[in-house]
Amino acid sequence: MTPEDILAGPLLDRIRGRAAGYDRDNAFFHEDLADLTAAGYLKIFVPAADGGLGLGLADAAQLQRRLATAAPATALAVNMHLVWTGVAHVLAARGDSSLGFVLKDAAQGEVFAFGNSEAGNDSVLFDSRTEAVPLPDGGYSFTGRKIFTSLSPAWTRLGIFGKDASAADGAGELVHGFITRDTPGYKILPDWDTLGMRASQSNTTVLDGAVVPAERIFRKLPVGPNADPLIFAIFACFETLLAAVYAGIGERALTLGVEAVKRRTSFKNGGRSYAQDPDIRWKVAEAAMAMDALYPQLSRVAADVDELADLGNQWFPRLVGLKVRATETARTVVDLAIRVSGGSSYFRGSELERLYRDVLAGMFHPSDDESAHNTVANAWLGPLDTP
Repeated sequence: MTPEDILAGPLLDRIRGRAAGYDRDNAFFHEDLADLTAAGYLKIFVPAADGGLGLGLADAAQLQRRLATAAPATALAVNMHLVWTGVAHVLAARGDSSLGFVLKDAAQGEVFAFGNSEAGNDSVLFDSRTEAVPLPDGGYSFTGRKIFTSLSPAWTRLGIFGKDASAADGAGELVHGFITRDTPGYKILPDWDTLGMRASQSNTTVLDGAVVPAERIFRKLPVGPNADPLIFAIFACFETLLAAVYAGIGERALTLGVEAVKRRTSFKNGGRSYAQDPDIRWKVAEAAMAMDALYPQLSRVAADVDELADLGNQWFPRLVGLKVRATETARTVVDLAIRVSGGSSYFRGSELERLYRDVLAGMFHPSDDESAHNTVANAWLGPLDTP
């Protein structure tokens, strides 16, 4: 089954047709989610034997790229569900069944969201500002503030983590688990009013003693960088699927730019098409070449994850490098598309105007530009010397 079969033309057209309205109204994509659920899209990583599509990360990336050409905010939010189900899939392929319940829940229609991001936490997965307090029965109580919680109106399972400061002789331990929609002790703030990616409704989630039972605590890790397979799986799925969304934005911007150039004519040149203008042609070619360099990188990294490639200390540089390449390339291509499309693209309601706002979100996703370059430099040059 190809991405075109799963995201068939009529479905993609419906999703594209709703995107502008969601953006204008700052509304969640309820209709898109219902259509995607009916198409089995949220079961991409669920084994076929359990009623899913049984696909790997390479196919999922191509599907997300295709979805993002129609509705970037919808694709970005759906990413968060696919990250968790993808992590479960990637771990299972490596002999780790600790998140098998995620795939079973997804097979039953549960919707997962990613509640790990915290304001001011530039350690990302290697430390937490959320307090995790151990309970006598093996569960934990979580108190903290999570930002950019995509799918806020719709999730039924939220992955969270926090730090048990009392563990490891005071060094602390990072505790990962899932709460459900009916778990007491959390609230969702209606604070998502942003420049772009508006339909994702990535609201702030405030945890105030939310309890994760022992059976849904799936990892306890030391504070700081470590080689646990969970960390690799999260980075592999998060960065790859994120890159796919931004590749889709760039792809759509290039298509819109080409259509505009062919449609526009030059008054001073006697009505000739701008497709005949050498400067315009150069900009279109620049955008096309940038995208041509991104597609194989996305495909190769995703395929390497599926094929259990052993890239050693080059894995994380490959993953963060893909994310930076995708988000920066998409931003460049959207800019070029606007330049060749003329002033109409500056008006509110233009698809390129919306893509311009959506693509800016790429700079805020982890790994950010500084962190990514540090990761790559450490892999090639070793860590900085300490005084």
